[in-house]
Amino acid sequence: MARFVGFPVLPFPSPPDSLMALRPRPVEEATMNLTPMIDVVFLLVVFFMVGAKFSEEESRIPVDVPGVGSVRPMVRGPDEKIVELTREGEVTLDTQPVSLADLQGTLSQAHADYPDLRVTVRGDGSGSLQRFAEVLQACRSSGVENLGIAVRPVRR
Repeated sequence: MARFVGFPVLPFPSPPDSLMALRPRPVEEATMNLTPMIDVVFLLVVFFMVGAKFSEEESRIPVDVPGVGSVRPMVRGPDEKIVELTREGEVTLDTQPVSLADLQGTLSQAHADYPDLRVTVRGDGSGSLQRFAEVLQACRSSGVENLGIAVRPVRR
């Protein structure tokens, strides 16, 4: 039998700790790039300068602008008014308890201010149909034309 002649196999020594340590990278300062913000500010300045120039020249043009009668402010109309009728017959307008006379007066005033006023009537299903009809009549007599009745679909 032949014997293998060679160097003996010894365990590989681990490198010293100083060689394994990673060198820390220099910490970069976090900075904000102000160039885009400065560009936007300059564009706004130019925009307003040009706009001011045109408004000056426009005021020098001799034009007699026609007048109109009474002008109502251009405001958004109110949201839809909700009239609720409870099982006990109590009436609320936008969660505030009201009588039928107050309901009619409030809706009349709102309709005078905003002719396209929408009103939705919600009544309890087990409440009085007579009282519901009285509430609908009060809404109708206030002049409101966009009148709706809230219902929910019945699942069968």
